[in-house]
Amino acid sequence: MKPKLSKNRALSTVLTTVIILVASVVLGSGVVLYGASLFQGGTQQEAISVSNVKVWVHSTNANGIAWGAAGVRNTGDKVLAIDRIQIRGTDVPFNQWYTDTTVTASLFQQALNHTGWGTLPQITKLGSCVGNPAYLCVDYDASGSNTEIINATAGTGPVSLSPGASAIIYWKLNNGTLSSLDSGANTSVNIFAGKTGAPQSVTVQGKS
Repeated sequence: MKPKLSKNRALSTVLTTVIILVASVVLGSGVVLYGASLFQGGTQQEAISVSNVKVWVHSTNANGIAWGAAGVRNTGDKVLAIDRIQIRGTDVPFNQWYTDTTVTASLFQQALNHTGWGTLPQITKLGSCVGNPAYLCVDYDASGSNTEIINATAGTGPVSLSPGASAIIYWKLNNGTLSSLDSGANTSVNIFAGKTGAPQSVTVQGKS
């Protein structure tokens, strides 16, 4: 008795081979693209450099008037936003930040100096900035020149920096965060962009 032949024909060997090859190519391409995206994400670094950190306290005022300043540079490959300045566990509100993001390279490298107390709680201002709470103009070398002056604007939120960009930030501490007794003592200053940053140890300078 002859066996019955099935009408359902199996895929030919050639067609099966072609399907396997196409599937292998598609899967391989997916793995390569996924690996490339991971590599690109991994090579982009988030990093900030903080320099010339200063903290000044009024050496005779009983209210604990104090200011700080620092230069911040985005040394990574991504846009970052400086979103936290903290002294002794106390966050400095954004509206007490004064930021200049248009500083020249030479000015950025200069030491940040305290130019004297103006009308408390401000430090000395210059020109059109005097009496205007939205601005802080600081003549870092007290030369009286209109060039190389820090023209800082009062903050409203985080300070965004593109890769390679820099800024100088002056900030007013909440009254009482430091006192005249802290003059000469070390304190920690935390400047962060998200999770990027590290505490800085600074000697508080008393200024009368």
